[in-house]
Amino acid sequence: MNDSSWGSPAGAGFGGPDQGPAPAGPAHDRQEASQTRPMPIVPDVPAGGFQDGHGRGAAHTGGPLFRDGGSHEHPQEPMSSPTPPPPSPSGAPRQKKSAGRDLGAAIGVGVGLGAVVIASLFVWPPAFVGVIAIAVVVGLWELTSRLQERKEIKAPLVPLAVGGAAMVVAGFVRGPEGAWVAMALTALAVLVWRMTEPPEGYLKDVTAGVFAAFYVPFLATFVALLLTADDGPWRVLTFLLLTVVSDTGAYAIGWRFGKRKLAPRISPGKTREGLAGAVTFAMAAGALCMEFLIDGGTWWQGLLLGLAVAASATLGDLGESMIKRDLGIKDMGTLLPGHGGIMDRLDSLLPTAPVVWLLLGLFVGTG
Repeated sequence: MNDSSWGSPAGAGFGGPDQGPAPAGPAHDRQEASQTRPMPIVPDVPAGGFQDGHGRGAAHTGGPLFRDGGSHEHPQEPMSSPTPPPPSPSGAPRQKKSAGRDLGAAIGVGVGLGAVVIASLFVWPPAFVGVIAIAVVVGLWELTSRLQERKEIKAPLVPLAVGGAAMVVAGFVRGPEGAWVAMALTALAVLVWRMTEPPEGYLKDVTAGVFAAFYVPFLATFVALLLTADDGPWRVLTFLLLTVVSDTGAYAIGWRFGKRKLAPRISPGKTREGLAGAVTFAMAAGALCMEFLIDGGTWWQGLLLGLAVAASATLGDLGESMIKRDLGIKDMGTLLPGHGGIMDRLDSLLPTAPVVWLLLGLFVGTG
């Protein structure tokens, strides 16, 4: 999930009526030509403003595959509009809801991704493992590219990509033990690969590389582990549905009622009301999924599962918000029209996968 509002002590506007001229100069030109755009500095979203489930100011369809326009926010209304909106009672111009991105492209890409996932999941599950591996490699490419562009950290991509794909396959074929061995070998490969370059920056490069190996492929491996059960496709579908529903519930409730900020220093747009919506929707969906989709599951287990998913998905959102705020960017990439990058779609899913795998194993076993 992406953020569409960013706090700023300076209080500079972004896309609003008081926005100043864009900076000029070679550094700015290089930044504009890069794959991702720098994070704009904007004031906190005012209470009662148009916010999504995490307080973001753009209309969207919920869920990891159908995200809001958070990372591609554009000015809400052109300044040259012949009929400006009437002022609010306080004298400030009223804000209008805006998708902030090509909503048609976002929906189309989301539906296409969903079709690929469902088809591979139920037609031939090993193909879905390939889908996970491809997503992991692209995600690693985005993450390492942004680290090098913004922080001059050169996490070695080749051992990460090879080891990450192997990690997912090993988890599917050999179970948790295979995943752990592949993770250890990937970390070792990162340490050795970086030795071929000068020693300056070695520590920060390999530290970032090991972090990337854990954050993207290792967490994604738990999706492959879900697939190894007898009802594996249904477990994966439950995992995806609960994450999507959690995000959608956050949007539906937070957009309508969101006023109190959840974590203003990390993501100024997210609201406590949105979190309550995520918990409520995810628990209801969890009860239904455990009762009707999972062999041996019961509704009360689904309530606990939904609560855990809402918590992990929110933490995942905040975690990537921290990373992008530190890097000074809004998106990890631009690969998916209307969505941003692959990593912008995986932020909720990655930390949620091990949570769902663990709880389903406790409730109904891993077989």
